[in-house]
Amino acid sequence: MAWLYLFIAGLFEVAWAIGLKYTDGFSRLWPSVLTVGAMLISFGFLSQALKTLPVGTAYAVWTGIGAVGTAALGIILLGEPRSAARIACILLIVAGIVGLKIVSPAQ
Repeated sequence: MAWLYLFIAGLFEVAWAIGLKYTDGFSRLWPSVLTVGAMLISFGFLSQALKTLPVGTAYAVWTGIGAVGTAALGIILLGEPRSAARIACILLIVAGIVGLKIVSPAQ
């Protein structure tokens, strides 16, 4: 269950990271409210995952999901560069996340 909580926390990290773009420096009310809500949900699920997962592993996976998801949505939604080198680096982060899952104790 901890890995599911961690995955959900990562998805909400992506939501709040992308949401920051739309808050315009927290000057727009509803994007700001949704972004802060996503932050709270993300931290809540992360805290649940940390009850059983090692903090180093959980934090690395959480930030990795956030980085990969945010970079991918930046490419898809915001027209950010999609060079081969950028995609390769994103795939390296994915490999790190998978590696941490494989070598971590079963939960």
